[in-house]
Amino acid sequence: MLQTALAGGAGATLASALAACGGQSSSSSPTGTEGNFPSHPKWNFVFINHVTTNPFFVPTQYGIQDACALVGCTYQWTGSANSIVKEMVDAFNAAIAAKADGIAVAIIDPTAFDDPVNRALDAGIPVVAYNADAPAGSKNRRLAYIGQDLYQSGYRMGQRIVSLVGSGDVVGFIATPGSLNIQPRIDGAKQAILDSKAPINFVEVATGAQVEEELSRIEAYYLGHPNLKGMFAVDAGSTQGVAQVMEKYNLASKGVHGGGYDLLTKTLQEIQAGNLDFTIDQQPYLQGFYPVIQLFLYLLSGGLMVPSDTDTGLLFVTKENVGPYLRTQTRFEGSSSKEQLVPRS
Repeated sequence: MLQTALAGGAGATLASALAACGGQSSSSSPTGTEGNFPSHPKWNFVFINHVTTNPFFVPTQYGIQDACALVGCTYQWTGSANSIVKEMVDAFNAAIAAKADGIAVAIIDPTAFDDPVNRALDAGIPVVAYNADAPAGSKNRRLAYIGQDLYQSGYRMGQRIVSLVGSGDVVGFIATPGSLNIQPRIDGAKQAILDSKAPINFVEVATGAQVEEELSRIEAYYLGHPNLKGMFAVDAGSTQGVAQVMEKYNLASKGVHGGGYDLLTKTLQEIQAGNLDFTIDQQPYLQGFYPVIQLFLYLLSGGLMVPSDTDTGLLFVTKENVGPYLRTQTRFEGSSSKEQLVPRS
């Protein structure tokens, strides 16, 4: 199934294939003995996601798979395909009812996951957040957050926008406004622009949760605002859409700047071609790998190894450093399912 998906070159298809494959190990043993760890139950970790078929999370699922293989555990990938919080909460409740050994959840809503997290913890099920976290000051009791510092990354993007554009009308595209995996980024970008006091008129525009929908809305917005000086995005699908519109209308040659987030192949190709100024790498592979390791160690240690907040980083990918991303197809960016040692470029 994975080979077929890869041959088709479609990230969403690959994501669907990964979800269908699930996390079952090739071993039927009820215990895991991998590495230098003592024999232990083959714990099952449930990952609850907000856009289960989005290509961004293909490397995240590879990270989960690799970590589970390392420590002798299994996983389930579930949630919502369209950022529907109720579907995610239902999946969370199902994981509790099924007595999952650990739960990782993208907390995209400020309060909806508070009660499920409480009930899981009260039932002895450790819970960590990944990719998106409860807001500062929240009563959510999740044990740790593994992912990018979202507001800070948005602030740094805003500073980059100011340095590129200087003045004029700029649009910031966001798939699902209010969602805690991306709203802090656009909030940070807005604040950085305000702090700079640059004469930039920044407008936030929603694009939707599906890649095709995002592209059509981005193109429609540009056609209605041909005097834009900058087009930027805070999610993977919208960033790819910006790149495609920039290429279609040859906007870079007209002095329009563009950028966004994540490592979809089309986005990287457009950076190399000069149609996009940058994208931001938040290492999605680690957002799957680290939660498994932290949940595993928590269980193995009897709760002594408490999960800890982990920032998966921020790197601006530009024309100067995009080459290695394109020259090598790897699991770490989701461009290949192959297990391989990647020589350093």
